[in-house]
Amino acid sequence: MTDNLTPRQIVAELDRYIVGQDAAKKAVAVAIRNRWRRQQLPLELRKDVTPKNIIMIGPTGVGKTEIARRLAQLVGAPFIKVEATKYTEVGYVGRDVESMIRDLTEAAVGLVKQTQREQVAEKARERVTDKLLDLLVPNKGYMPPEEQEDADRRQRTRDKFRSMLDAGELEDKMVELTVEQKHVPVQVFSNLGMENMDVDLQSMFDKFLPKQTQPRQVTVAEARKILLEQETEALIDRAAVHEGAIDLVENQGIIFVDEIDKVCGPAAAHGPDVSRQGVQRDLLPVVEGTTVNTKYGPVRTDHILFIAAGAFHVSKPADLMPELQGRFPIRVELTDLTRDDFLRILTEPKHAITKQYAELLATEGVSIEFTRDGIEALADIAYEVNRTAQNIGARRLHTVLERVVEEISYEGPDLKNKRVRIDGKYVREKLTAILQKEDLSKYIL
Repeated sequence: MTDNLTPRQIVAELDRYIVGQDAAKKAVAVAIRNRWRRQQLPLELRKDVTPKNIIMIGPTGVGKTEIARRLAQLVGAPFIKVEATKYTEVGYVGRDVESMIRDLTEAAVGLVKQTQREQVAEKARERVTDKLLDLLVPNKGYMPPEEQEDADRRQRTRDKFRSMLDAGELEDKMVELTVEQKHVPVQVFSNLGMENMDVDLQSMFDKFLPKQTQPRQVTVAEARKILLEQETEALIDRAAVHEGAIDLVENQGIIFVDEIDKVCGPAAAHGPDVSRQGVQRDLLPVVEGTTVNTKYGPVRTDHILFIAAGAFHVSKPADLMPELQGRFPIRVELTDLTRDDFLRILTEPKHAITKQYAELLATEGVSIEFTRDGIEALADIAYEVNRTAQNIGARRLHTVLERVVEEISYEGPDLKNKRVRIDGKYVREKLTAILQKEDLSKYIL
């Protein structure tokens, strides 16, 4: 949870994985902290404090999506990433814009349910132990006083088996367990924005159709997993989960809308423009604040934080509908990556790409060492190809580095010399074709 994270700490956490783009990191960090600040306000004032949505503008491969991805791992709030290009105007084939709120609610249900699972875990484990004992030493229930001796002996046996279970001595013993068979999922195809109809029908059929059970021979270890899942589900308060999820979405939800520049542009001259202007018109009330019906109940979108991002190569933010522009008051421009940025990307992040390749090949006993001049050569070539060909940002490093280690990856299991040193000379030898003829760069993407 981000309750105790200051904006500076959020930026420091993002710095571990993403190089540069300080303005975008600061804007995101402030927006996240403002969610916490709003929760501290009196209820009357809290209603009027709306989130300041952000739009990130910058070329591909500079870190827009990566900031969102790392933010999702950092925040303890429901978070989803969607592509604006997946949506069409309501009534046409494709997803309608309101489905993003339903997806966010599903994510919140998962978070709340996980919290409740942790709360009931201890009680569920106790129930599982009792059920396992019933399988191993069936309990006959009430016994008359004259059979009290048999009852005491049975209790001693159960106590002995309980201690053996706790010690893990019966994990491989076979028991017969009755397992519930799930019904075949119901498929419903609809173009009216009712993606959850099939789920609702499925739950309805599950309630009315008789439960099908089947006995299975499983080990105690397998039975424990099955029973733990059943008991945990039985102990979870579904009504509380749904209420908590809706509250979490309405007050803490975050939606990252990628590729928003792809729905920009002038209105179509002929016919309905269902995937551009139409999407913007449908997106406007959701961002502004409306009520979306989900299978868990109505969800207000007034206080959901929206972060939009786009390259805006062809279009510009001014091409968005004026009303939609006004709903994204904070604009952050992400800068092109320089040669020095490439150098830092290759070395500084916690899981830098060079470290990833080294660890991948180490699984087969191959030790690769990237020298300083080798890393500089990689940065130089990636920057030069981006400058002279299509600029795809940091993704160019993947294509260049993949070409450099391609032969090592292929020969890895059969290499006699398991130590490989990748220096500047080695890098330039592998990338000679790219250096000699810039047009060939298209073949490495």
